[in-house]
Amino acid sequence: MREVAGPPEPLIPTGMTPVETAETLRAWLAGRGIACDVHDGYGLALVSVWVGLVVWCDGDRFWWRTGWSVQCGRFVYAWHPATDPERAAHRIALIYADLRERHMPSWLVPESVGIDHGPR
Repeated sequence: MREVAGPPEPLIPTGMTPVETAETLRAWLAGRGIACDVHDGYGLALVSVWVGLVVWCDGDRFWWRTGWSVQCGRFVYAWHPATDPERAAHRIALIYADLRERHMPSWLVPESVGIDHGPR
């Protein structure tokens, strides 16, 4: 008889609240020169990193969108344990660098200084 796998092993709890884990990630990202905002509410915290890059924190893990699955018709997510915010910050910094290169808002491009881009 084949053994049925049980539920996945729980992550090692950090003992921190979602906003505390988000602030820890924000600090690691700041150490890499990436300014972020942390928002708290409804049992989750969000780290707003860049246009299209938001990291959710629940106290046990971080997760963020990495793309779109055409086959499934939904977003694809990556996650990382909150017990290792340094490595999570490294992974997020790689995505951040790619997004900044591909999606630089026009008001941040030096050639467009002085051009009225309308309300923000």
